[in-house]
Amino acid sequence: MILTIHRHVITRLARFSVSHDNAMTWLLHVSQVQQEDRGYYMCQVNTNPMISQVGYLQVVVTVYEGDTLSLQRISRTEMGAYLCIATNAVPPSVSKRIIVDVEYTVVERKILLLLLSPNGGWQSLRLTGFWNGICMLVGAPSGTDVTVDCHTEAHPRAISYWVYDNVMVLPTKKYAINTDENSYRAHMKLTVRNLQSGDFGNYRCISKNSLGETEGSIRLYEIPMPSTSPKATEMKSTANKESTYLLSRL
Repeated sequence: MILTIHRHVITRLARFSVSHDNAMTWLLHVSQVQQEDRGYYMCQVNTNPMISQVGYLQVVVTVYEGDTLSLQRISRTEMGAYLCIATNAVPPSVSKRIIVDVEYTVVERKILLLLLSPNGGWQSLRLTGFWNGICMLVGAPSGTDVTVDCHTEAHPRAISYWVYDNVMVLPTKKYAINTDENSYRAHMKLTVRNLQSGDFGNYRCISKNSLGETEGSIRLYEIPMPSTSPKATEMKSTANKESTYLLSRL
């Protein structure tokens, strides 16, 4: 999920902000840190070649004392391993690991990443957006390759697939489908090769489990091929040319 581009905050989470010292240092600020903020963060400089730096945010949780831990109004963010440790003046300590599973319907976290890889040799153009239960409109030229990513969370594990014009998409020379599942998370990727007139239309990512289902939709329409190569590595300011700094959550 892209958080910021240059000095602009892209994410809708007000807890994230970015600052710059007008030199070489960029800082990503996360206020009121929550458990779901744990993970890898990448700072990317869109030079040629691209430069990036990755850091990991470890969120420390509260330690509770007592023989009972009560979880009120539990959500999927509380699922995982809990360690109960009993100790007294006589060593050693005794511990027990307890796994808490929370069943929930499918949730889409990071919804869409669209990558255009034109056959004509001009530079790649990345577009990002979010599915919030509505259809997203995206234009792409004929002759390009389009890759759409769909990230979902569900427990029990969901069945996920792609649909184009109400027909399930299967792997062919036209379509490449990749799915990477890790615990309760799934990452699906659909590539449509060499876009032609019959490839434009409505694509849906559908995920369902025993508790429900959800879907996201993108309508792909045709636009003219750019006459010149887009300058993806630079952005102009009023004073001079600056590299584009991109902060994202991996």
